Amino acid sequence: MKKKQSNVLARVLQGFFGEYLPNIRGTSPNTILSYRDGLKLFLQFLVQQKRRRVMDLDIEDIGVEDVIDFLKHLEKNRGNAIGTRNDRLSAIHSFFRYLGGQNLEYLDKSQRILGIPFKRMSTRPIEYLEFEEVTAVLKAVDRLKPYGRRDYALLSTMFNTGARAQEIVDLQGNNLKLTNPFSVTIFGKGKKVRIVPIWPQTAQVLREFVEEHGIDLQKPVPIFTNHLRRPLTRFGVRYILAKYVCLATVCQPSLKKKRIHPHCMRHSMILHLLKSGNDIVTVGNWVGHCSPNTTNKYATIDLEMKRKALEKAEPLDSKTKVKALWRKDPDILDWLESL
Repeated sequence: MKKKQSNVLARVLQGFFGEYLPNIRGTSPNTILSYRDGLKLFLQFLVQQKRRRVMDLDIEDIGVEDVIDFLKHLEKNRGNAIGTRNDRLSAIHSFFRYLGGQNLEYLDKSQRILGIPFKRMSTRPIEYLEFEEVTAVLKAVDRLKPYGRRDYALLSTMFNTGARAQEIVDLQGNNLKLTNPFSVTIFGKGKKVRIVPIWPQTAQVLREFVEEHGIDLQKPVPIFTNHLRRPLTRFGVRYILAKYVCLATVCQPSLKKKRIHPHCMRHSMILHLLKSGNDIVTVGNWVGHCSPNTTNKYATIDLEMKRKALEKAEPLDSKTKVKALWRKDPDILDWLESL
């Protein structure tokens, strides 16, 4: 009886996800999950196209045309945007780059698949909320109800810190410092860690919230959870924001014309800081766009610079009006687009 050859695809997939991404490259868990989802969709597509079981697929069954057909399938049949299409291609590129390095007999195939380009896409105008619109959204929250107090704490923290949706849902008790000087430690993209100062008003909201829910600030327990006491997801944050934006349109009609999503809160805070007279370099560092110096000396200076930046910006419930030193510089929006 002829001995069955080992499945190269299965072996390489195990090495890619089990060793290469987490241990050799140090890829973040979120990126690993994104790659996993992309390659899973690709394999499911191949199973349907080639009418074979997934365990019978091997490297020889995958060609350049298969990848191109998959990308077309994502756009036409699944209705994915170009950005999502490019994310899936990035996962495939990473896998075949690893395959070519591990198995030289597939180097030519890998190089041809790596030659499939990312698709250019048109950029949308940056959506953000004016300060009055952020205030209207927060006023729409019913803080007499438990879920309303959670939502108010969530949205206030999102705006004050300029954090991404994933960074907010990843927040844990030991990431909060609610004694003076108040701050939040955020774990961002690329495993970058930044300490962000927060207004006393936001610290008070968070302090009341964690006391109500018995959250220990010395332990790594999730801050924002759903009704099942499980951590909120990015989709949950999107739902919560959309709900209050809809309610706020009654008193703030300008919100009806905007396409609001969680990242808009980040853009809104960045623009609020810029309008308050802070320079681009300081604000970029404040929101984690620049790499912080890892020494204690520079980390202390960096945090103090960010505190000064925050002091120039108006707190959410402040009665005073900001005297903005805003300069109509088109380069600012270009810079914001890259964040």
